[in-house]
Amino acid sequence: MFNIKTNWMKKNKNSAQEELTNENAQNEEMEDVLNDEQDEEQETEPAEEEEEEVEEVDELEELRDKYLRLAAEFDNYRKRTAKEKVELIQTAEKGLLLAMLEVLDDADRASVEIEKSEDLVSVKEGAFLIFDKLRKKLTSRGLKEMDSVNQDYDPELQEAIAEVPAPSEELKGKVIDDVQKGYYLNDKLIRHAKVVVGK
Repeated sequence: MFNIKTNWMKKNKNSAQEELTNENAQNEEMEDVLNDEQDEEQETEPAEEEEEEVEEVDELEELRDKYLRLAAEFDNYRKRTAKEKVELIQTAEKGLLLAMLEVLDDADRASVEIEKSEDLVSVKEGAFLIFDKLRKKLTSRGLKEMDSVNQDYDPELQEAIAEVPAPSEELKGKVIDDVQKGYYLNDKLIRHAKVVVGK
């Protein structure tokens, strides 16, 4: 009986040891699995962080490249428009000077004829023709004469250089005489008129 009990205890002890061994093996397997998962997570986290950093750096490089291109394009645009503006001004002056050369040629011819001629009437007619041609050329370029005489004095358009007693009540505060005419270029004031105002 004692032998049966001892055998039974040995079997139970062996079973218990086997169970403990199995449990330990399972626990070790579980720990290995958990350790592997943690290692994988640790490996993937830095990899993901590195990928995000690489993407951010690429994006910053792309934005920097776009900025530099835009800055260069704007600089080129600014230089081009400045050059075009200078060329436009020079061309405008050239066109005006070419138009005035015709008047200058007429004046040169008139001065030669004035020295030869003793007929004052024809000299006067020639001079008036030249003046008229000059006015027409300037008017065709957008120049317009300001009409000031007998108009109300306007300090934004006219500069009063003298005040004289008005010959009549209606002319008080009005322009009596133009000393220097005012001019518009394409309806924009380019020279104030110098006037005498009645008081």
